[in-house]
Amino acid sequence: MLSLLVQLLKFIAKIMKSRSILGCPEGPYRAVCASKSLVAVLRPGVDTLDKIFAYAATQFPHRDCLGTREVISEEDERQSNGKVFKKVKILGEYRWLSYQEAIKAATQLGGGLAQLGQRPKTNIAIFCETRAEWLIAAQACFAYNFPLVTLYSTLGGPAIAHGLNETQVSHIITSKELLETRLKAILPEVPRLQHIIVVDNTPTTWPGYPANISIHNMAAVQRLGAMPENMTPNMSNIAVIMYTSGSTGVPKGVMISHSNVIASITGIAERIPNLSEDDTYIGYLPLAHVLELCAEHVCIAHGCRIGYSSPQTLADQSTKIKKGSKGDASILQPTLMAAVPEIMDRIYKNVMGKVEEMNSIQRTLFILAYNYKLDQLAKGRSTPLCDRLVFRKVRALLGGRTRVLLSGGAPLSAATQRFMNVCLCCPVGQGYGLTETCGAGTICELWDYSTGRVGGPLVCCEIKLKDWTEGGYRSTDKPHPRGEILIGGPNVTMGYYKSNAKQQEDFFVDENGQRWFCTGDIGEVHGDGCLKIIDRKKDLVKLPAGEYVSLGKVEAALKNCPLVDNICVYASSDETYVIGFMVPNQRQLLALAGQYGIRGSREELCNSRAIEELVLKAITEAALTAQLERFEIPRKIRLSSDPWTPETGLVTDAFKLKRKELKTHYKEDIERMYGGK
Repeated sequence: MLSLLVQLLKFIAKIMKSRSILGCPEGPYRAVCASKSLVAVLRPGVDTLDKIFAYAATQFPHRDCLGTREVISEEDERQSNGKVFKKVKILGEYRWLSYQEAIKAATQLGGGLAQLGQRPKTNIAIFCETRAEWLIAAQACFAYNFPLVTLYSTLGGPAIAHGLNETQVSHIITSKELLETRLKAILPEVPRLQHIIVVDNTPTTWPGYPANISIHNMAAVQRLGAMPENMTPNMSNIAVIMYTSGSTGVPKGVMISHSNVIASITGIAERIPNLSEDDTYIGYLPLAHVLELCAEHVCIAHGCRIGYSSPQTLADQSTKIKKGSKGDASILQPTLMAAVPEIMDRIYKNVMGKVEEMNSIQRTLFILAYNYKLDQLAKGRSTPLCDRLVFRKVRALLGGRTRVLLSGGAPLSAATQRFMNVCLCCPVGQGYGLTETCGAGTICELWDYSTGRVGGPLVCCEIKLKDWTEGGYRSTDKPHPRGEILIGGPNVTMGYYKSNAKQQEDFFVDENGQRWFCTGDIGEVHGDGCLKIIDRKKDLVKLPAGEYVSLGKVEAALKNCPLVDNICVYASSDETYVIGFMVPNQRQLLALAGQYGIRGSREELCNSRAIEELVLKAITEAALTAQLERFEIPRKIRLSSDPWTPETGLVTDAFKLKRKELKTHYKEDIERMYGGK
């Protein structure tokens, strides 16, 4: 009888993702396996980030830890429009540091920084691309209790200067390229800066830099690092001051303690089955983003190896990989990967574009196999023959061995999620979290193939729904309770660095001493305890007639149109209709133009009023298919011939839209589309 009860409880746990511990529709909701108490640590006593690394180095001393692929040669490639892109001509194999070598490098660097005058509990900055040296530098700072200020490598000069001045750093760790292209110009604006540590093997002399600033090679600082006395951190100390990407204005520094990160990686690790030292993770997202920082520390805690890459060298078809050369994923063959929807959308549209080019027999076979596998997945069955015969080449795009793909940073469209599940032959764990919650919130169970949802709460946190009457969302709504999402638990961070009381209002502590964050996102909780993000308070615009337009909701629907690579929907409370700016898919744009006999370069097509009208017709059809209301559908559109990348300043490093910058960039187009007002 007892064994039957245990089996029944396990079965219920598999069906129910979370439940309201008070039985109220507003929550709080907890993961079923953490309903009695939240889980804050992976292992007893391992409660700071330096202890995570030390534990791994003890358990897996000689196993590969951090891998870097050697660039043997590069060359410039001129495009048809006259632009020149640098292409990697020859890439070598991955070279690895063992866990023992990596912790030694971190310890020596920490000691060297102390010799250069860096003191415990005094901020130090890192402004660098995702690479092995970033993680080594971070671990050096964690071990010596230097709070680490992280800045996105694509931030503009004013934002960089703001972060460095606000945190009053005297030491910064960077790369040769970023020093010369980003930092050098703003050095006069950062008077407190005294030491720059360059992670590359670089020259030892630096002419043209201010005399009051010393520039050191990382290797030279490590040579200084005979172990002096150091103040090891405790779990409540600040580990990172993480500056946000600035999607809504001036970047804010989020103070993240060691205990916040430990709780977050505990929650994330629980959702990834069979994590072990046999896994390989590919790191290419910005380490200044909380998703990547936590993902890599999950891997370190389990002895996985981490091979580094970049979005430009990730796959064989990536922009910096010369035709005929192998991308990083093909060489590394990772089993674990984190991705933002923008990158997965690109893969999806690239493959589906090639499917369109197949002959009718091949296309029919692919679609039959796709639909068959989709049906089998819904029934909980595998399709080994389909995987081997039909989807093997698609799976090979990411190395062919990926078994878990975590998605975060923005909503993932249903079409892209289904494609990833089917064609990459691995589950996609769509998650939800914010920098303010140290990246933790929810992640879908990997066996849950439903789309549009972000899973139940992680074991480290709980979720409440707060009524937002202005927007019409209440916990008493039927069929599902709805409201603003509040996240509480040990992963909720310490607040914003040097911010005023108004900015701190989104954080609060309840009567039990638990910290909470009000996300500004609107969610609904389904009957199985799964969360779905349905709106965002800041994205809601009220038109003159009283209708509310959710910009994010409209954008997510329109991204399912094959013509759309990226889109920003714009609405004003003074205007009666919605407009949009859009980056069209190159292949689909040329096909559309050819269909109507319109010729021209990409730039000429994007400036063509005839093409604008055709694109508008296509996205209107996509909007109606997605059951958008007429007032939500853009009535006018501006096409952009240039993609929106973090380098343009129009999107963040996680490819979130920077609405303020986009509004400024398209100011004249907005006036034109609204009739010159």
